[in-house]
Amino acid sequence: MINGKCPIILYFCKVKHLRTLFPVFVLLSVMAMVAGCSVSRFIPEGEYLLNDVKIRADEKGVSPSQMQGYVQQHPNSRWFSAVKVPMGPYLLSGRDTTRRINRFLQRIGQAPVIYSQSKAMKTRDNIEAAVRNMGFLQANVDLLERKKKFKLNALYDIHPGVRYTVASIEEDIKDELIRHIIDSTRNESRLSVGMPFDLNELDAERSRINHLLRNQGYYQFNKEFVRFEADTTLMGHQVALSMVIDNYRTPQQPERRQHRQFYVGDISFSVDSSSHNLLRENVLRVKNAIQPGELYNERHVQETYGNLSSLGAVMNSTVTMIPDTTDSTRLHTLVSVSTNKRHTMNAEVEGTNTSGDLGAAVVLSYQNRNLFRGSELLSVRLRGAYEAIKKLEGYEKKEGSRNQNYIEYGAEVSLAFPDFKFPGVSRDFRRNSHAISEVSLMYNSQNRPEFHRRVVTGAWRYRWSQMNRQRQHKIDLIDLNYVFMPWISKKFREDYLDNVTSRNSILRYNYENLFIMKWGYTFSFTSQPLSGATGNYGTNAYSIRFNIESAGNLLYGLTKPFSTNRNSEGQYTLFNIAYAQYVKGDFDFSKSFRFSPDNSLSLHFGLGIAYPYGNSSILPYEKRYFSGGANSVRGWSVRGLGPGSFKGADGRIDFINQTGDVKLDMNLEYRAHLFWKIDGAAYVDAGNIWTIRDYVDQPGGQFRFDTFWRQIAVSYGLGIRLNFNYFILRLDSGMKAINPAYSDSRHHYPIIHPHFKRDFALHFAVGLPF
Repeated sequence: MINGKCPIILYFCKVKHLRTLFPVFVLLSVMAMVAGCSVSRFIPEGEYLLNDVKIRADEKGVSPSQMQGYVQQHPNSRWFSAVKVPMGPYLLSGRDTTRRINRFLQRIGQAPVIYSQSKAMKTRDNIEAAVRNMGFLQANVDLLERKKKFKLNALYDIHPGVRYTVASIEEDIKDELIRHIIDSTRNESRLSVGMPFDLNELDAERSRINHLLRNQGYYQFNKEFVRFEADTTLMGHQVALSMVIDNYRTPQQPERRQHRQFYVGDISFSVDSSSHNLLRENVLRVKNAIQPGELYNERHVQETYGNLSSLGAVMNSTVTMIPDTTDSTRLHTLVSVSTNKRHTMNAEVEGTNTSGDLGAAVVLSYQNRNLFRGSELLSVRLRGAYEAIKKLEGYEKKEGSRNQNYIEYGAEVSLAFPDFKFPGVSRDFRRNSHAISEVSLMYNSQNRPEFHRRVVTGAWRYRWSQMNRQRQHKIDLIDLNYVFMPWISKKFREDYLDNVTSRNSILRYNYENLFIMKWGYTFSFTSQPLSGATGNYGTNAYSIRFNIESAGNLLYGLTKPFSTNRNSEGQYTLFNIAYAQYVKGDFDFSKSFRFSPDNSLSLHFGLGIAYPYGNSSILPYEKRYFSGGANSVRGWSVRGLGPGSFKGADGRIDFINQTGDVKLDMNLEYRAHLFWKIDGAAYVDAGNIWTIRDYVDQPGGQFRFDTFWRQIAVSYGLGIRLNFNYFILRLDSGMKAINPAYSDSRHHYPIIHPHFKRDFALHFAVGLPF
């Protein structure tokens, strides 16, 4: 340290392979040196920087990780659990907080954590109490403070001792009906002889009994009526346990009596129409899970809240139970809702860049959340786009009346009903499934100098969720797509579609009129309730997604027996239009491991297989897989990888041919909070795509069990994320490590022979990759 400042020595890196990472090394080095050299001036005399906190236990029955939640004071966070870089910006600031730059640096950085002995003692007491609650009644915790210069490491050393176990269980239940209800669910009890004397398990049993009885009409019951008495004087570290359920008593009525079961009386509904968004009462009745005449059931109350929250027209709701003044066992129910704003409109402007052709798009959207006063959601979306295309060789400014630039416009209309509109569905399922039935229509027009393309789609689908929306289903009952080409330029047809020397079956297939009639089913599950746009970010959750779809079977069954017309390719047609026939399945699995509030590891596995058959030998372009990009193997650009060992001419991306029928993705990503709202990630990606058939235009692309593993591409990289909790902006970089498109060692293993311009890719995206 010179004059209180950190010496920073910058030198030119002569090793060619490290030049690409030199800026990263410089940034990390500067921040680390700042964090190490400047922190002392922020530490008051006689105090210490909390450098590290560790918890240690000398018994396997106590996990130190379980005790992390009781720590009152944590040290400054580290990048990837290694370097305290987040503290760096704060240390660059001065003491004068009237200067804007100092306030900014202190806001985005982390202030040095000054060790507090009072918080440390509180932490020790909390850990000791927690360990004793686990049944280690003689546990004690030592606090060890290890000081070095101005830094301090805190160690909480746990000595649990012997764990007590339950020797016997007795029950003292005053109410015979309650005893009968509890006996009927004995197999669900958390108590058993020989179990550890764990107060957490005892409290969980109190909660179980409370929910059980409140679902059986005991509206006034709460878990404070359940208590445990324990005799710990037995020999052999054992406990005699007694569960007591007292009769009903309140401070206003001190005389005890048996608990009373309540029945549901009248149910009334109230809609706050201050927003002029009226809602039919019948819609609320369908979503109401509370039924007149039945025993009060707390679960039905919570289901009603969930059902009402699924209505787009409802902003918030309240369920109030009102005791009957003439019948002491009856509760009247008042369901009150306030409604959302009925109409919303939005306008968006987007910048576009397609292979260097710049343009802009305008999107106008309108929503009506209560179209027929039944919380039906009408959505209308209009989109127009324009791109100035660089002059195409051989294409004039006008060819007939055709424009030289790219023009796109489209319209989409959808209507969603908050119900399962299908015959034979039970009332209970309609009420409790959070179902949506949706019909949609879409038209899209694309005009390019080479061709004009039109797409018309119509669909009827169902979506519903269960288990607090952790389990979600979607059925595309019918999805119709009609793609037609009203005009293809003469030059484009001669050069690419009709020329024998340049004919490409995949390219040609995608410039023919095509009809797709498909159905599909999607199932997804997450191990914890969904929360915002960030999903399972920074948690220990896992998620599973499965999808299957099939197209053309019904049409094939109708056209083949009657020997309807075939086109020149031998395909059966409907109204002289060929239809696609295929089956496609996808599986995704993601899991996160949280090490600390600021550090987690996430892994992802994805597999997709699609097979064209019957009336199709090639998948429609929109249904084919591609690899590379922000959500795949990030060392390659979108559609820049595969299939197999295939590579485009002169190494350029071939958007048509770099597609496939099989896709494999494997990702491992370490995520860390850096500072302010900035998060970082380091990751390794692997995967590729393949074709099922051996296409002439995609040499090396066919999937073979004996060679596919040698064609798995690998990349690595670093990413920066701007985390606003409700959405994430992401900038990810990737470097190729193993490139299956080449067989020679120098190009096949760019991790050994890196070349920045050739091997680097940068991606901007919204949301997490998985």
